[in-house]
Amino acid sequence: MADTDVPTHLEETLQTIARLRAEHHHAATPLQRAVDRLTALLSRPRFIGVLTVIVTGWIAVNLLAAMSGHRTLDPPPFSLLGGMVSLMSLYMVVLILITQRREDQIAEHREQLILELMILSEQKTAKVIQLLEESRSDNPLIRNRVDQEADHMARPVDPSSVLDTIKNVQAGSARISVPADRTEVPRSGGGDVRTATDDPGLKQP
Repeated sequence: MADTDVPTHLEETLQTIARLRAEHHHAATPLQRAVDRLTALLSRPRFIGVLTVIVTGWIAVNLLAAMSGHRTLDPPPFSLLGGMVSLMSLYMVVLILITQRREDQIAEHREQLILELMILSEQKTAKVIQLLEESRSDNPLIRNRVDQEADHMARPVDPSSVLDTIKNVQAGSARISVPADRTEVPRSGGGDVRTATDDPGLKQP
């Protein structure tokens, strides 16, 4: 039989993720749980078939009643049916937004957990590199030399500095995406001002 033992660190990670989902589920109010169940029910493929049968049956019953001379509940063009469909669509949109908001909450917790694990992993990697460099420098059989790249990698990254760098890069990209400068050229006669982008003949070759 194959060995099914799971490493301790992997088991702890899986338990943490499962506990996160369980806490998120238990923290939901009865109304939120009802909304989740209703959204899950409406998202099934069979709901499309049921809805098609209901709409088709509604139209058929009213058409048959009109053809037989009886009073119809919703004569063509079926304004009552259109109103009910619009109201149902509104409710479905609200249900989807509520469900998406709850999913965004657990996604935010998951992203925070992943970020913390990545920072911890980076710190462990930096510590390992630092220990290897110390072992190399203390070994008399290995020629001592300065490895600048290893020195930089042995320093744990400051999350705040990384965040500032990301903001600066995004700000620089936003400035680059701004349209080119519009060269203002006065019109003959001293009226309005034309730009190089307004008149193709004014563009530089």
